[in-house]
Amino acid sequence: MTYVWLADLLAALHCAFVIFVIGGEIAVLAGAALGWSWVRNLTFRLAHLAAIIFVALEAAFGVICPLTRWEFLLREAGGERTQMGTFVGALLNKVLYYDFPAWVFPAAYAGFALVVSATFILVPPRRNP
Repeated sequence: MTYVWLADLLAALHCAFVIFVIGGEIAVLAGAALGWSWVRNLTFRLAHLAAIIFVALEAAFGVICPLTRWEFLLREAGGERTQMGTFVGALLNKVLYYDFPAWVFPAAYAGFALVVSATFILVPPRRNP
């Protein structure tokens, strides 16, 4: 059961990463319009840009996300089939994984990386916002 719990925890971490990437972009755009100085924080912006570039490169080179791989390994070690699991794990997996053609994901990640890169230029970060 420990493996299953760890797999659920990893799925939650994976969701938090996705929220950081998507929510970070929404926050930057909203913050630019509303004058929020924190959205120009250089550390936050570099971490945000690095996160989506990492995801886009993984997809472009066909590399399975380490969080996904580790979660599935933990589920298997806990005696579960991957994509199944506890209620929390199943719920988080429904949020994270979709059944689309394989080409959709690299295109979507690359497109989003371009949006984040453009925002990095259009709403430039500052060292001390």
